[in-house]
Amino acid sequence: MKKFSIIALLLIVVFAVLGLLLADNQSDNILSNEGINISIMEPIPDSVVDSPLEIRGEARGPWYFEANFSVYIEDANGVRLGGHYATAQGDWMTEEFVPFSAELSFSEPTTDTGVLVLEKANPSGLPEHADELRIPVRFSVNE
Repeated sequence: MKKFSIIALLLIVVFAVLGLLLADNQSDNILSNEGINISIMEPIPDSVVDSPLEIRGEARGPWYFEANFSVYIEDANGVRLGGHYATAQGDWMTEEFVPFSAELSFSEPTTDTGVLVLEKANPSGLPEHADELRIPVRFSVNE
């Protein structure tokens, strides 16, 4: 009987440890999902774009300032072809995701590829508040 009790106790300890490990991994996944502050629906990475470019997505409220944040597009050489701002499509005074849209006109690129940059509003100018999302794009120059 004593042997059975020891085995039962060991099994309980093993299952308890496994349960804690699984719960810890699940909370890590949740935390990493909470770290996402912006996502883009349009354009998708590496898609062919032309001017004017329609941009759609969603960002958490702190990404905005006065319901806006900057968007710009560069060619592969880092030359800025155009810039504008994205506007919240709802109440941006929240920690939740808020849809945004923008229309970005830009000049003729001289390279086949570039990058669309969505830049978090940072009225303080402090580097610890800066953030951006860079989306690679292809231009319809030769297509």
